[in-house]
Amino acid sequence: MTAEVVRVVIADDEPLIRAGIRMILTSAPDIQVVAEAANGREAVELARAHGPDVVLLDIQMPVMDGLTALGELCRAVPEARVLILTTFGEKENVLRALGEGGAGFLLKDSAPGELIGAVRAAAAGAAYLSPGAARHLVDQFASGQTAGRGEARRRVAELSERERGVLALLGEGLSNADAGRRLHMSEATVKTYVSRILAKLGCENRVQAALLARDAGL
Repeated sequence: MTAEVVRVVIADDEPLIRAGIRMILTSAPDIQVVAEAANGREAVELARAHGPDVVLLDIQMPVMDGLTALGELCRAVPEARVLILTTFGEKENVLRALGEGGAGFLLKDSAPGELIGAVRAAAAGAAYLSPGAARHLVDQFASGQTAGRGEARRRVAELSERERGVLALLGEGLSNADAGRRLHMSEATVKTYVSRILAKLGCENRVQAALLARDAGL
């Protein structure tokens, strides 16, 4: 069976960055770059015109920054999944992007295979957070804007021992595959545990779960 082609719009104000991303993505037979934007306004317009599955969106861009564009994209092209491509700036940007409906974060120095995997995951409806981005996030937020330790421990206490083990690895920023290797479990099994953990904790994504794990002292 032939896999469906994932249609992507790349938005970054640096031509060399766009060229590098395009080269990586087009090396995958199931990914097609349908347009490139140099600013947030162009990203919104091109997404409207091409109806992509995924938009790779830089934060720092002229005319309209990536975070403003994210909000417009989610309203104008709600079926498109938006991955934030960044070198990781202030934590306020991260919070805003999560609140605006971003499908995940990917660091600009991520490996080619991770970039391709992130696009595929986003297209499949998964909220993607690269392990590198997760570690940055957890470290940034470890001392603020998280649940109180007592509240975090109370919520985590509702999990099974195995679920707490998986949650602890989320707190370290591990991917499902890496967590599976650590726990001697399949990636699919870890994914099932993660979904169950998010539901039990009332977390919308892996980032919130990771922060809760840190607050609980896991």
